[in-house]
Amino acid sequence: MATRSTTGRTAASGSGAGGGDYTARHLQVLEGLEAVRKRPGMYIGSTDQRGLMHCLWEIIDNAVDEALAGVGDRIEIILGGDGSIEVRDNGRGIPVDTEPRSGLSGVELVFTKLHAGGKFGGGSYAASGGLHGVGASVVNALSSRLDVEVDRGGKTYAMSFRRGEPGVFADPPGPHSPEAPFTAYETGSELRVVGKAPRGATGSRIRFWPDLQIFLKEARLDDDLLAARARQTSFLVPGLALVVRDERGAPDTPGAQGTHEQVFQHLGGISEFAEFLAPDPPLTAVWRLQGTGNFTETVPVLDERGHMSPTEVERECSVDIAMRWGTGYDSRVSSFVNIIATPKGGTHVAGFEQSLLKVFRRQLELNARRLKVGTDKVEKDDILAGLTAVVTVRLAEPQFEGQTKEVLGTAAVRAVVAKVLEQELNARLTSTKRDDKAHAALLLEKVVSEMKARISARQHKETQRRKTALESSTLPAKLADCRTHDVLRSELFIVEGDSALGTAKLARSSDYQALLPIRGKILNVQKASVADVLKNTECAAIIQVIGAGSGRSFDLEAARYGKVIIMSDADVDGAHIRTLLLTLFFKYMRPLVAAGRVYAAMPPLHRLEVIGGPGRKNEYVYTYNEAQMRSTRAALERKGRKVKEPPQRYKGLGEMDADQLADTTMDPRFRTLRRVTLGEAEEAARIAEGVFDLLMGNDVAPRKDFIVESAKTLDRERIDA
Repeated sequence: MATRSTTGRTAASGSGAGGGDYTARHLQVLEGLEAVRKRPGMYIGSTDQRGLMHCLWEIIDNAVDEALAGVGDRIEIILGGDGSIEVRDNGRGIPVDTEPRSGLSGVELVFTKLHAGGKFGGGSYAASGGLHGVGASVVNALSSRLDVEVDRGGKTYAMSFRRGEPGVFADPPGPHSPEAPFTAYETGSELRVVGKAPRGATGSRIRFWPDLQIFLKEARLDDDLLAARARQTSFLVPGLALVVRDERGAPDTPGAQGTHEQVFQHLGGISEFAEFLAPDPPLTAVWRLQGTGNFTETVPVLDERGHMSPTEVERECSVDIAMRWGTGYDSRVSSFVNIIATPKGGTHVAGFEQSLLKVFRRQLELNARRLKVGTDKVEKDDILAGLTAVVTVRLAEPQFEGQTKEVLGTAAVRAVVAKVLEQELNARLTSTKRDDKAHAALLLEKVVSEMKARISARQHKETQRRKTALESSTLPAKLADCRTHDVLRSELFIVEGDSALGTAKLARSSDYQALLPIRGKILNVQKASVADVLKNTECAAIIQVIGAGSGRSFDLEAARYGKVIIMSDADVDGAHIRTLLLTLFFKYMRPLVAAGRVYAAMPPLHRLEVIGGPGRKNEYVYTYNEAQMRSTRAALERKGRKVKEPPQRYKGLGEMDADQLADTTMDPRFRTLRRVTLGEAEEAARIAEGVFDLLMGNDVAPRKDFIVESAKTLDRERIDA
């Protein structure tokens, strides 16, 4: 007979399950929260930073659900210096009475039983974010300690848990700790009354210490992500105040210098959210589209006998969409279900995109002659260009794909969203109001322009494909290619100017280093259409030489070089050129940046010649900025070394000889390369969008004012003359 282990699981004895006698005695049954600790990734996705943040979201979402139900307007998130995380709300408070079927208090039931909660159709919540009844219990199971306090009925109730097990901690005077002696309840548990609550005050306080036996050592809270989530929730629940208080005092955190508090509260709702998310100037106003729809759903319902029986229920789905188009070309559609973000979309986003395409195709058909549309069909990407939208739906018991709630699966929501959007957006596009009419005209013209640019780019691509094999393999004549066919070993240097190209040809290793010169500053692709980019000689040459296509058709596997290195001068113009090139890579060859294959060379700005003295050769020291040059000179002088005056300053790569360029910038043994990350490339694109427009755009007046006001502060020695 099989023996039973003390943990309630069947014990495997005898030969391993991999042998020939695999029988039922090799099976294990994980019960209750034990399953969560054994397989945490199944519930929170991972045990790194992402899983730790997910635990925090679960507790915050439960507090937000109270605000959605109209019974709370403040949530506090406190990051303690002892590694604890506390979430406070002024909602109704977790039920403290006894649940009749289990005999447990509401607090213990919520924190120790999977799939237990008030969101399964009992009428407590019309729409909520915590929908599976496992959030609080999963956090409890994965915490070395969890304390709960509830204010209800003029009393304050408390209960503590150690790794999911209820009991009592013998806390010494002072701060609480998971290391305090713990006594588990043996026969029954107790929800203790620990004080009196102010009259009429209700709410919950949950404080937990993530279990270091479960989470990785490097798992840390992401402060930026927490602030972004709090800000997002404040937009989605107008009037709700979320306070994030950092008391950790840890370096590299907002509370490094002492307690740091941020308060997020917005009254404008998702209209204000759409404006906040928009990356570009507006083309249209923010359009708020709202409506509701009903659908029938068959769900299992627990009857009076405790049996689950399929029952048809009538559901109501409310749709609230805020959308605006800008002058740019990037799109951002953020979707939410009961204020829970669904980054991977779902049926609500599918209905949104389906209806969007239907409405615009219909409107372009009606205005085909005025807009000169012809017989071409508009596609989804043409409409999404420049769109910032926030799509929210609220409904009872939505079906998600997994506990992480990243995809909405309720099928009927698709039709509801599509119908509401079709009615409301048609009304906007055909409105006779002056502002709506003007914005609709601008929007339709933008969509048609995007459609024509896409068709032009496709025709260009098809023309290229029709070339013969010999023609299609022809690369720009100015490319000095390398000999190797090993992609991972090969390097492409994008060089600023023909003068630098001449020196670089002598400095490179032609076996694996290729050179492509560009003339001056390329097109600012952040504000240009696809057609303009393809017409630009320098942009087209870069795309052609890399050989992996561009935009959505970019194929990283087809790239001809393992590293793409931007080699520009170490001056302001060089930084400008580097920024424009990074913008090109970020917008049209983003997978290349994401794979870590784009680099910036670091050429020196100065060369110091250190006099060697009798019988010794002079030495050369390279520095990369003015501050480094001065500190290096000072250090050499303190050592009694003399530096030849004046130090050589390189105004460009062309001023170096081949040996100097090889030793400082091109030879892998000595050079320094800076790998470009997606964040840096995105920042370059932001600069190209805003700063360059100010400094080099068509509006001259602000630039003139800047020159006049700054003339007095100019240091003449900084002028290259």
